[in-house]
Amino acid sequence: MSTPSTSPSYARDLAEIERANATGRVPVVFIHGLWLLPTSWERWAAVFEEAGFAPALPGWPDDPETVDEAHAHPEVFAGKNVGPVADHFCDLIGALDRKPVVIGHSFGGLLTQIVAGRGLSRASVAIDPAPFRGVLPLPLSSLRAASAVLGNPANYHRAVPLTYDQFRYAFANAVDEREAHELYATFAVPAPGSPLFQAAAANINPWTEVKVDTTTPGRGPLLIISGEKDRTVPWAIADASYRKQSRNTHAVTEITEITGRGHSLTIDHGWREVADTALAFVRRFVDPTE
Repeated sequence: MSTPSTSPSYARDLAEIERANATGRVPVVFIHGLWLLPTSWERWAAVFEEAGFAPALPGWPDDPETVDEAHAHPEVFAGKNVGPVADHFCDLIGALDRKPVVIGHSFGGLLTQIVAGRGLSRASVAIDPAPFRGVLPLPLSSLRAASAVLGNPANYHRAVPLTYDQFRYAFANAVDEREAHELYATFAVPAPGSPLFQAAAANINPWTEVKVDTTTPGRGPLLIISGEKDRTVPWAIADASYRKQSRNTHAVTEITEITGRGHSLTIDHGWREVADTALAFVRRFVDPTE
């Protein structure tokens, strides 16, 4: 495996940071979750760029550039634990000239909250975020959505693809069959199994990497967005995350639910409503030219 400093993906990530720095504007760093790539944020990046921000779309370590490459070399996803991935994003954010806005989906939403808890973002949006230590609800739909990975302990060290039926249940339950197939073909890639095992054990492992500093004074305003029909991260999980975060007396914490939306809310036909919700929150607190 390539070391972070020499891998092609790391060079691409640094190029994203350099492009954002060159604009002189406030960066917005987008962090994807499992089974997706940075390209899943491209439409969002255009919206935020039009609004005056400087979007950056770094990936997880060793992310392939395209969905086709991901399917050709699924092994590159294996062995990605939450702690090193969080450090990877924090290191990239540390190379920015200006403190960024950070937006993440699913496990990217968890990473967004980790970054915010380290005081590295000026505002954050966590969309259907994976749970962290202290978030206790465990709905049956979440267990079923995760069973594609958790059903086999050997998957901890593997890259695990979703079948179409698994993707339909966990991501695309709130769209029609035609769109579900289109989303699966366009966006779905294998994902590391270990983060799901780490999240599942977070509340019984005092040394877990799946933890968030929810009370740090430097966290900045945070919005949690929940899809009403999300099976992977239902309202119970999103709301429990919000309740933990709302104990931070130093910054605004809000939560909103997007009606009729599932876990694919950042990539399906209704993505723009979610993007506009995130942008409206960010604009309340951040001037892109400041």
